Parts: sequence; structure tokens; C-alpha cells
Amino acid sequence: MEQRVFHGDLAPEDLAQALVGEFDRAGYQVQTLGDPDHLVIQIASPALRTSGGQTSITVHLLEIEDGVMVRLGQQAWMGVAASLGVTALAALRNPFSLIGRLDDLAQDITSLQLTERIWDCMERTAQDLGASHEISEALRRVTCPYCGSANPVGSPGCVACGAPLGEMQPSACANCGHVLKAGETACPECGEPVPA
Repeated sequence: MEQRVFHGDLAPEDLAQALVGEFDRAGYQVQTLGDPDHLVIQIASPALRTSGGQTSITVHLLEIEDGVMVRLGQQAWMGVAASLGVTALAALRNPFSLIGRLDDLAQDITSLQLTERIWDCMERTAQDLGASHEISEALRRVTCPYCGSANPVGSPGCVACGAPLGEMQPSACANCGHVLKAGETACPECGEPVPA
């Protein structure tokens, strides 16, 4: 499973609409499931198409504090591999048979590029909405509990008043690696309890 995070003013619905708009008109079957904070988009080639192997992929869009986490499931491409195998065997027996299987070959190549096309669509949408892979300012700063000044993450003391910031520093979940703010008792991503 491949995963990326887009930080910024972005919601799962924004990426879901872009995927539906991109692939629903391109001859794929697109289905949206879930709720606003966790949408699942299923993109599949038509089951009864006349040529090429069938492929499908699932996209999970999860709302996180600072944007959207995207997970792409494994692409089901056994039908594509079988179709490419049939094309190769036919070409070995009779090279002229490739002419009759050009549509199959084009469909198979398009199916193998599906994951790349999904990421391209989401990257364009995120960029258009001002989101990026870089962590936002909110997660790069620690607020001093005494004077309220913003300090860079990792600073041992407040730049304004000198108060210690050790307990205010974020940490990472030991289970999934999600960034945890100071004081969180459970990971908001995987639900694992945070050791005291």
C-alpha cells in the first residue's frame, strides 16, 4: 500500500471529486464510499469491456489535522498480466496477430498506468488548492505554555521568555509514525495508546 500526505486547507471530498471527475468520464467504473473524514474511492475498468485485462484500485482519503492522508491499495492486475501474456504468445506464433490485438495492448498499457494517473490527478488538485507535502506552520511550531510565543519544534527553551519546552515537543506514534502533539493520550490515526 502506497501512502502520501497532503498538508494544507484540503478535505478528502476535494480529492474525491477530482478523482471522480477524472476517471468517471474516462470509461472507468468509479464508486465513492464512506463518510466525510474517511472516503474510499474504487476505480475499476469495466468488467465487460471487449478487450484488455480488467484492473481495479482502491484509494483511501483520510482527513488528518493538517490536511489529507492518501493510501492507494494494491492494484488488481492479474487480468492485465493474463491479457499481456496472450498478446505475447500470439505474437510468437504469428507476428501479424499483433495487428488484431492492438486495442488489447493499448488497454493493458493504460491499465498498468492507472496508479500513476491517480497520483498525478491528486497532485494537481492539491497544488491547485495550495496544499503540499511540506508540514504546515502549525506543526512546525511549539507554543510556549507560559507566554504563548511560537517556537521552532526542537527548541529546548522559549525564545521569548526562556521557559523550558521539553514537555511541549511533539513525538511520533510507535505504531504508525503519526505526529502526536504534546498531551495526546491516544494516536488519532491508529488509536494506539501513547505511553506515559
